[in-house]
Amino acid sequence: MDRFQVEVISQTPNPQQTIYAAMHQDYAEGFVWDDRHHFPDERKAGEMIIKHLLAGNRGHYGPLEHPQIVLNCGWFPHSTMQQIRTHRVGISFDVQSFRYTGQRVIDVVEGKRDVEEVFYLRPLGLYSDRQGKKYEYTPEQRQQDIEWCLEACKRYQLRIGQGFSEEHARGLIPFDVRQHWVMSANVRSLMHLLDLRWKADAQLEAQKLCESSWDHFKAWVPEIAEWYETNRLKKARLSP
Repeated sequence: MDRFQVEVISQTPNPQQTIYAAMHQDYAEGFVWDDRHHFPDERKAGEMIIKHLLAGNRGHYGPLEHPQIVLNCGWFPHSTMQQIRTHRVGISFDVQSFRYTGQRVIDVVEGKRDVEEVFYLRPLGLYSDRQGKKYEYTPEQRQQDIEWCLEACKRYQLRIGQGFSEEHARGLIPFDVRQHWVMSANVRSLMHLLDLRWKADAQLEAQKLCESSWDHFKAWVPEIAEWYETNRLKKARLSP
């Protein structure tokens, strides 16, 4: 089991009621805030959103952009951040920088941290490239890569000791250093990310990010998540 972790920092309360209010204001004569004490409850609001916005692929996603969820994503490789920021419409990031957070690289050399706490290496097993060519990542190869990461940490420590700045020395460390970040998304943009990065041919680590985010999404907007699971999840449909 890898260290990947996704936790909720904050989220809009009553998100399905919020979407309902936005949807209702589109066609209501009055000021919907005045009617706030008579809004349907979360479950009923979710059912109305499915019926009036999502069912039948109507494509009316605008009201889903109002509620926000803020996630703390941890221990993912740098390549995963590259994957998800490519499709960041409606998503904001604050990402750990190795201009300021390089001490853990030195900690590896000093025996205070394990190599794989700081760098990500894929699990052992069978893989294929984009052209379908099969190959195996063996225990021997993986051990060699762990040793390569350790040597890179030593070179980093050496350059820092010689007075190099962290932003200069970080160019010497392996590409898939682990990073933590804070990510905010609305209901629509999070579904957009799931559409693109939880399909079968997405990169393994991006799929793991989506998998780790999914339970939070289900708990936050359960009726919308149920509709999404039935109609879009892992079906690689064109993102809304």
